[in-house]
Amino acid sequence: MGSFFAILNPLNMAEKKAKKANDMAAKTGSYGASDITVLEGLEAVRRRPGMYIGTTGTSGLHHLVWEVFDNSRDEAMGGFANDIEIALLPGSRVRVADNGRGIPVEIHPKTKVSTLETVMTKLHAGGKFGGEGYKVSGGLHGVGVSVVNALSSRVRAEVYRDGGKYMQEYKDGGKPIGKTKKIESSKLHGTIVTFEADAKIFPDRQLHWDTIVSHMRQQAYLVKGLRISILDLRTVEQVDDESIFYLRDLRIDAPSTTFYFEGGLRSLVGFQNRYLEIIHKNIFYVEKEQDGVAVEIALQYVDDITSRLSAFANNIYNIEGGMHVTGFKAALTRTLNAQIKNGGGKESDTFTGDDVLEGMTAVISVKMREVQFEGQTKSKLGSVEARGATETVFAEAFNAFLEEHPDDARAIIGKVTLAMKARKAAKAAKDSILRKGALDGMTLPGKLADCQTKLAEEAELFIVEGDSAGGTAKMGRDRRVQAVLPLRGKILNIERARLDKMLASEQIKNLVVALGTAIGDIFDIAKLRYHKIIIATDADVDGAHIRTLLLTLMYRHFRPVIDGGYLYIAQPPLFKVRKGKEIAYAYTDEERIKLVGKDMPLETVDPEVQQADYGAGSEQEVEESDDKKKRAPKVSVQRYKGLGEMNSDELWETTMDPARRILKQVTIEDAQEADTVFDMLMGTDVPARKSFIQSHAKEATLDI
Repeated sequence: MGSFFAILNPLNMAEKKAKKANDMAAKTGSYGASDITVLEGLEAVRRRPGMYIGTTGTSGLHHLVWEVFDNSRDEAMGGFANDIEIALLPGSRVRVADNGRGIPVEIHPKTKVSTLETVMTKLHAGGKFGGEGYKVSGGLHGVGVSVVNALSSRVRAEVYRDGGKYMQEYKDGGKPIGKTKKIESSKLHGTIVTFEADAKIFPDRQLHWDTIVSHMRQQAYLVKGLRISILDLRTVEQVDDESIFYLRDLRIDAPSTTFYFEGGLRSLVGFQNRYLEIIHKNIFYVEKEQDGVAVEIALQYVDDITSRLSAFANNIYNIEGGMHVTGFKAALTRTLNAQIKNGGGKESDTFTGDDVLEGMTAVISVKMREVQFEGQTKSKLGSVEARGATETVFAEAFNAFLEEHPDDARAIIGKVTLAMKARKAAKAAKDSILRKGALDGMTLPGKLADCQTKLAEEAELFIVEGDSAGGTAKMGRDRRVQAVLPLRGKILNIERARLDKMLASEQIKNLVVALGTAIGDIFDIAKLRYHKIIIATDADVDGAHIRTLLLTLMYRHFRPVIDGGYLYIAQPPLFKVRKGKEIAYAYTDEERIKLVGKDMPLETVDPEVQQADYGAGSEQEVEESDDKKKRAPKVSVQRYKGLGEMNSDELWETTMDPARRILKQVTIEDAQEADTVFDMLMGTDVPARKSFIQSHAKEATLDI
C-alpha cells in the first residue's frame, strides 16, 4: 500500500496545483489549461482553412479542384490512369473522374472503417507516405481530399474496383452518411469524387472556366499521354451524374475542351512562345533520371527582354522556384560562359545570371519519391537532391545540344551577348539617373500633391489622367490620406523598353519617385509610400489605353505591388441622373435605366435629339407621358466622358470617398496567362494581336 500512495500522492498534489493555477488565472484575467482548445479531425481544417488552402477566396476555391485532381493525376503519373474528366455541375458542384486503380475499400486495420472513409476523413492518411502505392506523387501531405471533404457541404465518393461499384457520401464538413457500400457489380476501374464547396466557408463559389482550363492544359503538357477533359454543365437543369462514368458520354451540348499532348514540355515551350519571335529553331529538350530524380527540361530563346521560367516538382507548380531552379540557373550560366570562352571571347565578357535568363522560355520538371515542399501550398521545392540532379542532367545535355546544333548555339550566344552589352550600357545610364538618391523618395516630383500622413498603411495615391482631372482631384481629395499624381498623356510602352530608356521618361520617373520603392535591382517593396495605388483614368478609349500602359508597367517592374494587393482601379460613374432636386449616379447603363424609371427610359427620347445633344458633358431631359407631365419632375441625364468634367464635390462623392466609391483590386490569378496576354497585346507581333482582337471582338464593351 505504501508504494501505491507514494505514486498517487504526487499526482493529487499536481492536480491541486493545476486547479489552483486555473483559479488564479480566472481571477487575474490570464489563461490556463482550460482555455486551450483541442481541435480534432477535420474540424481543425474548418476552423483554419487558410492553413491548408491558403485563402477562402477565389484561389482557395480553385485549390479544392486542384487537390482532387492531383489524386487522379498521381494515378496517371504512376502509369495507372490515362483519362481524367473534370465536370462543373449545377449547384456549384464539381465532379472529378479518373480511370485509375480506384481507392481501396476494404476495412483499414488501424481505423477499423473502410479505407475509402479513412482517406476521405482522416488527415495525413494516404498511399504516399510509404509502401509501393506511389513512387511519385504531388499530394505528399495526404491531406488533399480530406481537406476538400472538410470544406464541403456535400461529397460523394464512387469507387470502381474488384468487380464492383462502391459508394459513400459525406455532409457538413466530412461527416459520413452511413458506411461504404457496394452498389452494383462493374468491370470498370477508377474513382469519381463529387463535391460542393461549403457556402459558410467560401463567400463566392463561382469557379472560373478559363482558370480551370489553363491549369488543366498545363497539367496535360506535364504528363505525356494523359487525356484531360473539362465540361461546363452548370447551366444544364438536370445531369444524370450517377449512372455513367464519364459525363462526356452523355453528349450534352455544353462548353467543353480536351487536352492530350505527346510532346511533353517541348510542346509547352512551343505553346508559350507562339506569339513571340524565336531566336533559334530547335527547342532544347532533355528527359533523364539522375540519382533517383527524374529531370525533364525544355528551353528556347526568343527576341524579348523578359524571361519566362516555370518550375514543377511532381507536377506541382512551384511559383517561388526552389532547389531545381537553383541548379538549373547555375548550370545555364556556367555552360554559356564556357561556350563564349571556348569561342575566343574576351576575359571581360562574362555572363551574369540575368544575362543568360533574358529572353529565355524554359520549363523545369522534376519527379522524385521523397519530395519536400515549403508549406502546404507547395510553392517552393526544398529537396536538396533536386539541385544536384537538375544541374548535372541539364549541364551535360545542354552542352551536347550546343555542339550538335551550331546555328542554334551561335544564335543563343549572340542573344546573351547582346543582353550583356545592353546591361553594361543600361547600368551606366541608370547609374547616372539613380545616383545621389534620385529615386529614394527624398525628392518628390512637382506634379505630385502629396498627402499629410506618413503612414503607408493609410495613404492612398490616385494616378489620374491629365492636369484637368488632376486639378479637380487635388481640390476634392482628403488631403490627410490622399495624394494625387497627374500624368501628361500616354506613358511609354515599357513592354520592350530597357530600364535606362524607361527612366529617361519624365512621366515614368515621376511615378517611380512617388511610389518610393525605386526600381530594378534596388527595388524595395518595404519602402512603398502608399498601400493603395489607384489608377483613375477616363471612361473612354484613351483612358483604357493609359490604364493598360500603367498595368503593363506595374506587372513588369512592380509585380510585388500587385502581389501585395496594393493596386486598384477606380470606377467613376458614367452618368449623373437629376430627378427634380434629387441627384444620383449610375455606373452602368442598367443602373441609369433604373434611376430614370421604367416608364421613361432613356431610349424613349427622340433619336434625333439624343444624337444631337447626348455627348460628353451634355445634359438631356426626359419627360413622362402627357398625363403625368404636370405632376412628375423632369429627369436629366448627364454622361461623363472624363474625370475633368466633374467638379471637385462630384469627384469626391463618386470616386474618392472611401464610404461610397467603387474600387477594383488588381490581382493575378494566372501569371503565365497574364504574361502571354501582355506579350501579345503590348509586344511587336502585329498579326497575333490582330488575330486576338478579331477572335474576341464580340466580347468587348465599346463606348463609341
